[in-house]
Amino acid sequence: MLRKEDDHITGSVDWIILIIYLLLIVAGWLSIYGASYDYEHETSLFDLSGRAGKQLMWMGFSLSVGFVLLKLESSIYDIFAYMIYAFFMLLLAVTIVVAPDIKGSRSWLVITDSIRLQPAEFAKFAVALALARFLNRYNFRLLTLKNLVIITSIVVLPMLLIVLQKETGSALVYVAFVLVLYREGLPGMVLFTGLCAVVLFIFGLKYSDIEMGTLTLGECIAVLFVVIVTAILIINFRKDYKTAFIILGGAALLGGISYLMDFLNVEIDWGIIAIIGISALIVYLLVMAVKEWSKTYLLFAVFAVFSMAYVSSINYVFTDVLQPHQQIRIKVSLGMEDDLMGAGYNVNQSKIAIGSGGVMGKGFLNGTQTKLKYVPEQDTDFIFCTVGEEQGFVGSVLVLIGFSVLILRLFFLAERQKSTFSRVYGYSVASIFLFHMTINVGMVIGLLPVIGIPLPFFSYGGSSILAFTILLFIFLRLDMARKRR
Repeated sequence: MLRKEDDHITGSVDWIILIIYLLLIVAGWLSIYGASYDYEHETSLFDLSGRAGKQLMWMGFSLSVGFVLLKLESSIYDIFAYMIYAFFMLLLAVTIVVAPDIKGSRSWLVITDSIRLQPAEFAKFAVALALARFLNRYNFRLLTLKNLVIITSIVVLPMLLIVLQKETGSALVYVAFVLVLYREGLPGMVLFTGLCAVVLFIFGLKYSDIEMGTLTLGECIAVLFVVIVTAILIINFRKDYKTAFIILGGAALLGGISYLMDFLNVEIDWGIIAIIGISALIVYLLVMAVKEWSKTYLLFAVFAVFSMAYVSSINYVFTDVLQPHQQIRIKVSLGMEDDLMGAGYNVNQSKIAIGSGGVMGKGFLNGTQTKLKYVPEQDTDFIFCTVGEEQGFVGSVLVLIGFSVLILRLFFLAERQKSTFSRVYGYSVASIFLFHMTINVGMVIGLLPVIGIPLPFFSYGGSSILAFTILLFIFLRLDMARKRR
């Protein structure tokens, strides 16, 4: 039985979240109108034939759906979590077969000429529900092989189906669930390993064309990175300052002698030096593992071996696995190429638009870059450049503050939940919003590769605003029921 405050929306819903949501969707609506405004064919803000008018209809529909979700019994989300997940996985699979090819991907189900739905957007809340249901089991233990395999399958299955639709960007969003698992007991080393993988990928690829003898400069930098990280890990986990000093000192000595020989015009193969260094590190760690009878040193040695194997495979993955358009986007983001009229055109024009806005912006509907349509996809993936040009630095910061308050509030609400199901779902919602905001803004300002994911509540699209509304309002309903007897 529900308490009185759980029955009435006005008395139990989190108004901070709701108000921020309303402010963001209105700001997004105005931004879409500004991005799609055409001086030659002026349309009203409420003209249902224009982009802003269509977005307004989706806003109204999304709010209606959100209200219905708040009125439903909260237990149905737990009860039907697996069924919802199975339905959307089936829908993703069907989409691969029946969806038409639109801009190189098969991710849109065409309902009518004016209505198209993207199942990948809705699958996010389905995965969040399934994950919350699975982790909510009695006496659940995360760190067992069986549970890790099932959890990985729940998250990876939609990623694979979305990749088959040729929507790599949408698939990458599901990486956000790693933060949820970290809250539920996943070791921090997993996140740390992921961060190391990103750093090694950047260095290994960016400097892959510079030969240093047997190895490339990227591989040599990777060796130095692994040596330094290993020493830090030894200090952090073993408090063994002596071993860390020997590792760093040995690396410095080897590098110093090699540099001196090179200075004296002795031909040096820096690749061989790097190989000697990493080999010595691995052997030393194995010796310490036997001497101290410690699995920790053995794990450090495994980390070093797999890191170098990973770095050696980067070129193969980049060249033979990634698509050409993905390769060029990454190269442009890393500064390896300046394709300003090709893959780098969008980002370059976006940065020009944002920079031209200055501190206070040019004013609503006064942006020149966006009005002259210099920025492709300026009302969808690159909507943030419209905010930057028209509202300037101040307006951009206010938007980012709005998202930050929303995300922090979601984390706060998730942490105060009394059930594992609600807590896991809440962390999933917050993590998804955090990922979308970070990646979208990062790619618009040129800090991250362009992978084509929307900015929540701002990017034009019915599927996007409806899916994010459902994702958010389900959690609001679960939070309303936290005081259930």
